[in-house]
Amino acid sequence: METNQKDQILWRTAKKRANFKWSLLSYLLVNAFLVVVWVLGDRTYFWPIWCILGWGLGIAIQYFSAYHKTGVFSAEKEYEKLKKENS
Repeated sequence: METNQKDQILWRTAKKRANFKWSLLSYLLVNAFLVVVWVLGDRTYFWPIWCILGWGLGIAIQYFSAYHKTGVFSAEKEYEKLKKENS
C-alpha cells in the first residue's frame, strides 16, 4: 500500500474517532438533561429510556466503525493471518 494511501486511511480514521467523541459528549449531555427533566417532572414512567437506548445503539455502531474498522470480514486481517501462517 502506498504511503499517501495509508495517510488518507489514517486521516479518515482520525476523523471518525474525533466525530465519535463529539457524538458521545452530546449523547451524554442531552440524555443527562432528559433525565433531569424526568426527575423534576412526573416520575411515573421513565420515558428517557427510549432516547437513551435508541441513540445508544447509534453511538455503539459509530464506536465500532471508528475503533474496530477491521472486522470479521476484513481482507487485510485475513492477509496478515495468512502471512503469519506462511512465514
